[in-house]
Amino acid sequence: MIRDFFLGFIKIHILHHAAKEPVYGLWLIEELDHHGYKLSPGTLYPILHRLEKEHYLRSYSENVGGKVRKYYKITPTGVDALDKIKEKMRELVREVMR
Repeated sequence: MIRDFFLGFIKIHILHHAAKEPVYGLWLIEELDHHGYKLSPGTLYPILHRLEKEHYLRSYSENVGGKVRKYYKITPTGVDALDKIKEKMRELVREVMR
C-alpha cells in the first residue's frame, strides 16, 4: 500500500523536474534516489511512458557522446496538472500538519 502512495510522489517529482528542464531516465533515477526513492529502470520507464501516453510529458531523442538519449519535457497538459497538484498539496499539507 505504501508503494502506491510513493508512486504518486514519484510522478509529481518527475513533472516538477520536467517543468524546470528536460530530464532523462538515469538522471531521474539518481535525483529520486537523493529523496529516498530507490527505482530501477524497470520501474521508472513504465511511469515515464504512461505520463507520455497521458500527454503530461513529451519525449525527444538526442545524440549524446555517440549514444542516443531520450529526454522528457513537460507539456502544457502537464503544466496544468502540476499546477492543480501543487494547489491540492498545499491544502493537504495545511490540513495534515496542523
